[in-house]
Parts: sequence; C-alpha cells; structure tokens
Amino acid sequence: MTIAHSPEVNPSGRVIGVSSGRSDGVEKVTGQAVYTMDFEEVGTLVGMVLRSDVARGRVIKLNIEPAQRIPGVRAVATHVDIPHLSGMSVVKDQPTFASDMVRYVGEPLAAVAADTADVARRALAAIEVEIEKLPAVISMEEAIAPDAPDVHADWQSYEIAMEADYRGGNIVWQNGISRGSDAEFARAFETADAIVEDFFRVPRQNQTPIEPHVSIASYRNGRYVVHTSTQFPYMIRERTAELLNIPPSQVRVVVPTVGGGFGGKLDAILEPIACVLARKSRRPVKILNTREEEFATTGCRENATVSLRTAVSSDGRILAQSADVRSDNGAYSSGETVVCAGIATLALGCTYRIPLARYTSKVIYTNTPPTAAFRGVNGPYCVFAVENHIEHIARTIGMDRREFRLRNVLRKGDAMVNGQILDDACLVEALESVERRATWTSSQSPCPPGKLRGKALVPLSWLTNAGPSEASVHLTEDGSIMVMSAATEIGTGAVTTGIRQIVAEALGTTVDQVRISAPDTDGGGFDNGAQGSRTTFGAGAASKRAALVVREQILRAAAEMLDCSLDAIELSGGRAVSDTGTSVSFEQISRGSLWKTGPISGTGSFVASPAKYAEATVTGAMVTGLVGVSYHAHYAEVEVDTATGTVEILRYVVAQDVGRAINPAMIRGQVRGAVTQGVGYALFEEVRVDQSGHVLDTGFESYRVPTAWDIPAIDLEILESPSAEGPFGAKGVAEPPIVPVAAVLCAAVSDAIGQAITELPVTPFRVLEAILAAGQGD
Repeated sequence: MTIAHSPEVNPSGRVIGVSSGRSDGVEKVTGQAVYTMDFEEVGTLVGMVLRSDVARGRVIKLNIEPAQRIPGVRAVATHVDIPHLSGMSVVKDQPTFASDMVRYVGEPLAAVAADTADVARRALAAIEVEIEKLPAVISMEEAIAPDAPDVHADWQSYEIAMEADYRGGNIVWQNGISRGSDAEFARAFETADAIVEDFFRVPRQNQTPIEPHVSIASYRNGRYVVHTSTQFPYMIRERTAELLNIPPSQVRVVVPTVGGGFGGKLDAILEPIACVLARKSRRPVKILNTREEEFATTGCRENATVSLRTAVSSDGRILAQSADVRSDNGAYSSGETVVCAGIATLALGCTYRIPLARYTSKVIYTNTPPTAAFRGVNGPYCVFAVENHIEHIARTIGMDRREFRLRNVLRKGDAMVNGQILDDACLVEALESVERRATWTSSQSPCPPGKLRGKALVPLSWLTNAGPSEASVHLTEDGSIMVMSAATEIGTGAVTTGIRQIVAEALGTTVDQVRISAPDTDGGGFDNGAQGSRTTFGAGAASKRAALVVREQILRAAAEMLDCSLDAIELSGGRAVSDTGTSVSFEQISRGSLWKTGPISGTGSFVASPAKYAEATVTGAMVTGLVGVSYHAHYAEVEVDTATGTVEILRYVVAQDVGRAINPAMIRGQVRGAVTQGVGYALFEEVRVDQSGHVLDTGFESYRVPTAWDIPAIDLEILESPSAEGPFGAKGVAEPPIVPVAAVLCAAVSDAIGQAITELPVTPFRVLEAILAAGQGD
C-alpha cells in the first residue's frame, strides 16, 4: 500500500500519475462544446410525446387522426408502429408506447413530429384519449399485499435472461445469498449474547444532469442514425434495434458532448421514439425532454427498504445475519434495478466478516415511473443500512463503534459473504489513513449553545464494473496517436485524460499527442458504457493493449531504420532513441512504414476475469461477485442545530484506494463530486410520488440539491493498492466515494442527537422529531 501524491510532472519523466489537463476543458468552459441539445440537422422536426395522466388504466380510445390533419404535422406514432418489447438485460417487459394498458403516470401513448414546437403541442392536444382508470399500486407495500392487482397480468410471458429464485405477481425478481447450514444459522441466533434488528427506508433520487435526455434521429437508405446524449452507445443501439425489430447494424449511434449522466443515460428512452418518427416523416426528428419530463419520466435511483437482523457476541463478533432488501422497480424493467439486484446482497456482506448469512433481494413492480441506475446503484442505501445497524449493535453491547468495526472488518485473505477471497484487502490501512488525520479518541471542540456535535466512521469495499471493451490505436502520418473507441466521456475525465495518459505512457509519447475519436458505433469498437467506474479500468485496459501492439510495430520499424536491436531502443517524447543516441521521430517511423509494411495500428480488447466465489451461496443473481475491488474509509463530523434541525458538516475525511493514480487531479474532482451527490442523498433529495402516481417534484424549485455552501473541504488521501488487471494497476474511481456518504453522515447525526435515524433524507423535520424522541430538545 502506497500513498499517491499529485505531481504536475512525474519524476520518472512519464505521464502516469501526473495531473494532466482535460482535452475538452477549454471547449466546455468557453461554451464552444456542442452537446446533443445544441446539435441539429437541416430540416429537423420537433418531436414531442403524449403521456398518460393516470397510473393504471385500460386504453379505451386513442384517436390520432385529428392530430394528423393539423398543417405542419409530419408524423404521428403509436404502439402500432413499434409494438415490440425490450428491457435492460434481464426481463423483457417494456414497450415503447402503451397499447391496451397504461402502467404509470407519464407512460408514452403517442408521439408527434411537427415543423415547430407550437404545432407539435397543438397536435398532442388534438389526440383523443380515453382511459378507464383502474386501481393502482403506488407503494411496494401495496404491490405485495395479498389482494393487489398485478402491474403486469401477463408477466409469465416475458422473456428472461436467467432464472430467478422467485418471480410472481408483482415480484419482478428475487435473488439471494445463503452462507452456512440452516442448523448453524439457527444455532448462532440461539446462542448469541445479543440480537439486534433494524428497518431502514430510503427515497428515490434523481440524477439531475445539466443536459436532459435528448435525441435526434434520421432515417436514410434503410438505416437509422441517432445522435444522442448517452453513457452507453452500444446499449442504445441494441435496445433501439430490439424495439424496432431490426438488426443492430441498421442503427448507428453517435454521441456528441454529454452534459452529465450519473447512470440515468444508460438505457434507451427517447431514441426509439425519435427513430419511428424519423422513418414515418422521412425527416430528422429531435426530441428534448423538459425538466418536468426529466423528473417525472426518466429512471431515477430506486426507493427501497432494508431489514437487518444480526446475532453478535458480547466481545463484538458478528455471528450471523439475515437481511431483506426490497427495491422499487417501477412499472417496467427498463433500468438496471433488476440487473443490479445481486449487488444489493453483495453490498451487505463485502466489508465485514459475516460467517453465516441469509440475504434476499426483491425487486417489486409498482404503478410508478420505472427506476434506473444512479451512481453507486444500490450501494448507498445498503451501506447506509448496514453501517447504521452497526451503530445500533455497538450501542447495544456497549462497545466503541470504531473498535467494533476493526474487529469485524475484512482483512487480506478473508472471504466476503459470497465466499470470494479478498487477497488485496486494505480496509485496515484505509481506516488508519483516516485515523492519522482525524484521531477517533480526540475530544471535539465545545459546542455553541443550542448545537450538538457528532462523528462517525465508515469503511467500504466496492467493485469496478467488469464489462468488456475494445479499442484501436493508430500512429498517424504526423506522428500523433489516434484512439478509436466507443468509450464515452461523461464529464469524469476518464476518456479525455485517463485513456490519453494510459496510451501515452504505453507508447512513450506526450499526452498532447494522443487524440480520442468521438463515440460512434460505426467506428468505435464495443464498449460497455460509462458506468460503474469502468472506463479507465476497462476501456483503458483495452486501449493499453492496443497501444502495446502499436509499440511493438514502432520498435520493429525503428530498429530497421536505426540499424540496431529492439532491446537497444527506448521510446520517449514521441521518438525512438537508440542506446548510441541516434533517434527517429514517430512521424518518420509512420511515413517510412506506410509504403513498406503498411500503416501502423493495433486493436486491443478486454474483459475482467470473473470473480471466484462459492457458487452454492449465490442464487438468482446476475452479479455474483466483485471485480476490481477497491477499499475506502470515510469520516464525518457534524453539528446539529437543536432549534431548526439543520445539519452542518464540519469536517469530511476520505481515504480512497484507486489501485494506481492515473491523474490525481481528476481523482480529487471525482471524489468531491461523489461526496456532493452523497450529501444530497443523505440530507436533501427525495423524489416524491403521490397516491395518484404523480411525481410531485418537477423542477429545482421543490427538489433540493446541494450547493457549494453545503459541502465542506474534503481531506482526501489517495491510496494505491494496484489491481492485477487494470491498466498500470488502476481501479475504478468515480463510483465508490458516493457509496458511504449517507451512511457516515446519518451515523454522525445520530451520534450527535443520541437517537437513531433510519430513514433518508435526514431533513430538519426528521432531525427535530428524533431530538424530541431523545429528550434533547427544549
């Protein structure tokens, strides 16, 4: 374990570990960057979507003829034009438009393409709709009640990718982890010195990207070309083709500059609709969500509940644990809620030793907008539950909270709850990093009158998305390097700094000589999307492998030109230098090779090795183990105003394992951004859905997100525990630092007021209620 510093110039003369600037930085800060919402083709029509106003109902009438007769309306589309089903990876249950049934407020019924926005709005108003309103299930509790109506009466007909532990009624999916025999599990609870139980509840959280969902589609020569704001071009291609019932090769996806995603732009939402309208109108069609549509209809982080029951010994050992996680899928499986159901059970048991376990994860249909991925997927609420449950356990047995964690935290060679061995675990080192900067036993400064202070500490093990990548690297005629990939830059710097630095390091050139092509499924090889901190890890590894192929060709060409052996050559600064001091530039090598051996280029591909685990323990899950595991610790000090219930974060300390620090400045930025989103989840953000199924929060007037005033300075120490598979040892960076934030802040607030809080967000109202319950208020 080493501590990474942040040099502007690496002492080795190389580029890895240097805080290199972003190649897209100037364009973005000067307003020159072209986002999808800025992009238009000649003759582009305005597309708009007519949506259901009831949560559940039978479609009696949908007459589009009045809209078709309006001058300037070029196309109207309904389910008749695109009747096929799709779904993100596991359950294929979602149509593009509702047909006989609507299942949530905001579900598309029809769409129009018109010459102007005003004509498009008039067309939507002209469509005649009659829906027979039916009883809806809005909450998960309603959905699994014995007499609840099925959100999908025909759920058994849907195509699934694998077998679940259980499917039925409104339970979309169930998976689990079972460790140890039934007799051992029962005996642990019978002989425990204490048994602690808790129930936690969390809300939905919107990704709030600056650029809402937007898509422009055209149809030419039997192919669709889609310009869209997405994190995952190949998923958009696959899902759009599936819904259109055509081969994926008939869809080309091009990604301009992306104005944020955070998980919400992985799946196809507007793209299939724009494609149908483009085909029918024979004109390009642009659909841009309003902010209200963004809040009400695009997938946000799911609301969930977590129940935990733990048997412990008096000396602070966890003996056995049961857990039940319930996640709201919404009306369709369009996001990653079902895909990531297995991560929930892993998140419960990836940081501490759990010798015996019975975990279940259920994903539940409701008549609400479909949920989807958000940075950290279900990790933030599972870790929130686990860590605040541990706070309760420590209080119950009278043990110091940090000491309890140290006694149970996983160490090198220990096994997670799924039996996966963590050979490189460094959680203790992460906790020690925090301790050096924020001594746990040191006394806090006196509180002002009417204020209470508390602190908390949370360790974390987290994964890196293991998905595949392909990249091509070309030595151009002028000696610069071109990387062709569908890896998408969504603002993290993983492409515009990380991949460029990796390739420059592999080839012995400077970062400014490496360029990255824009994501385009016609030109860039497959990439599994900007998700789960995988771009530097996966796309970076593929790019490095491609660069090493190019490196070999450069060395061979240089050896011939310099009349020396391969071993006598070093690549540095864009030149091949022999041990005698003679050299030749990359430009000379490229031009010299062109008519002899052909252009110099290479292709690389990568997919992480699957995690080894005890197969009998995990059932019904798509994600069965953690890949590229990194280790972290977060510490927080808070101050609570007993009169208003407001929470101020006084101090925030982070130890983050990154494997190998490719770009320290980008790491610092990602940690700060993730902590900021975590603060929002912990203290402010909640997408509210009323009993009629309408989303109440339709803009930033009512949906509170953190501002710079809410975020303290973050004391970060970057730790390096190199990965065996990541490029130069790199692991994922962007996702882990959001995962423990709600957990550590809620635990610190509970410590301050002397009363547990088990529901997010920790609003002033909840704080005041807890203070009164604890007898701390006036």
